[in-house]
Amino acid sequence: MDKVNVKKLTLAAVLIAIGVVCSTFAIPVGFSKCFPIQHLVNVLSAMLLGPWYALGNAFVISLLRNLMGTGTLLAFPGSMVGAFLAGLMFMKFRKVWSAFIGEIVGTGIIGAILCYPIALLIMHNTSAALFGYVIPFGISSLGGAILAVLIYFALDRTGVLAHFNGGMAYEKTSNHRRLG
Repeated sequence: MDKVNVKKLTLAAVLIAIGVVCSTFAIPVGFSKCFPIQHLVNVLSAMLLGPWYALGNAFVISLLRNLMGTGTLLAFPGSMVGAFLAGLMFMKFRKVWSAFIGEIVGTGIIGAILCYPIALLIMHNTSAALFGYVIPFGISSLGGAILAVLIYFALDRTGVLAHFNGGMAYEKTSNHRRLG
């Protein structure tokens, strides 16, 4: 395994650990649990590691949260779609705002709508509505994405980001550091 992969795997493991350890911090909204730390990890994973690592991180965190009893089946589509879309958008545009928007649209809208059949058919939640998860997932993903952007800029200002990006696929460029 080369140095780049070891760095990526190590950072992925740290982000997964943060997501799992902080999984007790959840805000119940309606039929779902808002988990802003998951969305924070999604956006950071998307910007620092790319879409596939972000997707993998979201899956592993969702799986571990479910095994620990701190999450629901809704965590899978809710987090995975947002993480992957955030990574794809950041890869295409190389702008912080693109990962931010990708997470909110991917989780808050697409993931929320994908949760409806899971809630209805697997969880037998007959009071679930097609757009019933959009507001709680949107709030959760917005809060987590804002935190992620703040952390990302703090890491950039302290020089930590340059250390991580030295050997990663997402080289530090003046383009992705700006919001606009």
